[in-house]
Amino acid sequence: MTGERPIGEDDLQALVDGRLPPARREAVKTYLADHPATAEQVEREIAQREALRARLAFKAQEPIPSRLRVANLVAARRRSSPVRPAAFAAALAWLAIGGILGAWGGIWWSSRLQMQAGAVSVADNAIAAHRIYVSERVHPVEVPADQEAHLVQWLSRRVGKPLTAPNLNPLGYRLIGGRLLPDSGEAAAQFMYENAGGNRLTLYARSGGNEAQTSFRFEEQGGVSAFSWIDKGLSYVVSAKADRAQLLAIAEEIHKQFEATSDPAKGRL
Repeated sequence: MTGERPIGEDDLQALVDGRLPPARREAVKTYLADHPATAEQVEREIAQREALRARLAFKAQEPIPSRLRVANLVAARRRSSPVRPAAFAAALAWLAIGGILGAWGGIWWSSRLQMQAGAVSVADNAIAAHRIYVSERVHPVEVPADQEAHLVQWLSRRVGKPLTAPNLNPLGYRLIGGRLLPDSGEAAAQFMYENAGGNRLTLYARSGGNEAQTSFRFEEQGGVSAFSWIDKGLSYVVSAKADRAQLLAIAEEIHKQFEATSDPAKGRL
């Protein structure tokens, strides 16, 4: 809707908490339909919160003893009658139930924000590097593809994890080489590919990521599309001037080849 404010983290948190106003619900649903990775994370958080509520339901459904109701505690205090420590402890226990729910929600949300911030940072850096080097005609790479073994070994050593330059020839892209890049104090690798029409694609990889694996996350910046994901302690971003469906097929092929490389039973590239 024209003039409607963008979907923000407050809307997503309200959805997780079950307090999203009906007027915003359709807009948030539309946003999540366009951002499947975010939708998956939100669904996980809702499931985690519901599981926690279920575990505490037996306690939350018990009636509050009359001696612990605020009015009775205030009245007792006004009468200068000492309230037993056990009563205070019980009252605090009831408050703790609500605090646990809120605290866990805050922890989940903080973790989610940190993960998203890290993913966004890597993707932004990858897209920026893509823009700089795909237009370079004289020195688009540091090490050319005819030295692929040296390139992969060098970048693996600098990144700190074993890397592979996936074979994208069946998809029409040939490796032309790669280079080493800085990323927030870490070393990052960029592999560059080119198709017969001269369109270039880059695969960016750096060590890091808060989770063992994440689903693909799509974004588009100024005509450059990118899919990012985390797998086995490495953050990956594949970028190109391509539509979402074309780039998704490439990202899936890259991921499939990495899985085959890491699992000897599936063969080697």
